[in-house]
Amino acid sequence: MATFPSILFLIFIISLQIPSLIASSSAVQNPEFVVEEVHRKLNASRRKLGFLSCNTGNPIDDCWRCDSNWETNRQKLADCAIGFGKNAVGGRDGKIYVVTDSGDDNPVTPKPGTLRYAVIQDEPLWIIFARDMVIQLKEELIMNSFKTIDGRGASVHIAGGPCITIQYVTNIIIHGINIHDCKQGGNAMVRDSPGHYGWRTLSDGDGVSIFGGSHVWVDHCTLSNCRDGLIDAIHGSTAITISNNYMTHHDKVMLLGHSDAYGQDKNMQVTIAFNHFGEGLVQRMPRCRLGYFHVVNNDYTHWEMYAIGGSASPTINSQGNRFLAPNDRFNKEVTKHEDAPESEWKNWNWRSEGDLMLNGAFFTLSGAGASSSYAKASSLGARPSSLISSITSSAGVLPCKKGSRC
Repeated sequence: MATFPSILFLIFIISLQIPSLIASSSAVQNPEFVVEEVHRKLNASRRKLGFLSCNTGNPIDDCWRCDSNWETNRQKLADCAIGFGKNAVGGRDGKIYVVTDSGDDNPVTPKPGTLRYAVIQDEPLWIIFARDMVIQLKEELIMNSFKTIDGRGASVHIAGGPCITIQYVTNIIIHGINIHDCKQGGNAMVRDSPGHYGWRTLSDGDGVSIFGGSHVWVDHCTLSNCRDGLIDAIHGSTAITISNNYMTHHDKVMLLGHSDAYGQDKNMQVTIAFNHFGEGLVQRMPRCRLGYFHVVNNDYTHWEMYAIGGSASPTINSQGNRFLAPNDRFNKEVTKHEDAPESEWKNWNWRSEGDLMLNGAFFTLSGAGASSSYAKASSLGARPSSLISSITSSAGVLPCKKGSRC
């Protein structure tokens, strides 16, 4: 029979899955319905306590990392996401594709064996790598739907050229990749499917650019030093989880929302969980517009200007994070209400619950917090901020070795 502590731990794990139920479409669903649905599934899931094997407190990692046969069970990862991007299955239902060639000689006619050849295919694929490699792309890597890029078991770097673009596609997982020193591409022809290629204008130089994409999960990546954003999501993108990543040495880290006037972003829903925002970061962790953003159990050890900001009345629900303010006495504030006078931003719903503020850090609250139903629907999964060190200790690319636990 399950013990009472085990039941409590399961309740925590299931509750972290609540936001994903909201994100099954681009429309915002009724949060009260989400709560009722989770409670119903909770009772049905109690007999699965054996599924929880590591008990690290990080529900994503507890789901798969204790399996020493992870290499032969790779696609199990797709069932381990939490938050608004939980339904991103990636290439779970497709074949394994092995990248054997690190080259990118021709973005219009990519060679079989290359990463570009894999990501443009029409069928679902789970993409892995034959060995360590550095991939310097000639143009943006434009992904097709239902793809997973899984770097576990190899040291894979996408660096020194344009990087990853997720444009008007769905069901993408990017896991275990080093993404850095990304540059602009464009003014060139690039293929995005076996049957289509077209002219690309100049890109921004993001590490991961999500443009009109949905059901996207970026997990356990290490990102730094790109021309524009490390991870940006704009133009009606939604159902996104950004988790377990390690981000360093960058100015404008994460933009979520195209512009204050772009109304389609009001349905954007993003979960930002278990990430480590590290040294050399300046601002936008994230910068939000219009939509709903759950920022939960992240570790903020560096910022130069601010950590979390936004404009155009986004809802920001910050819970169980650790914020270590810089020593500069002028930059202790976690938040920045942008492009609006106080008479306007004081009505924006920005809430902080259970956050740990260190070295003088402070969070400027505004609005009514969040509506009571939305607070319930999105926030049940926050662990105490005192556990941040253990929850985020493995943020970034993992040193997975074949034949042993990852």
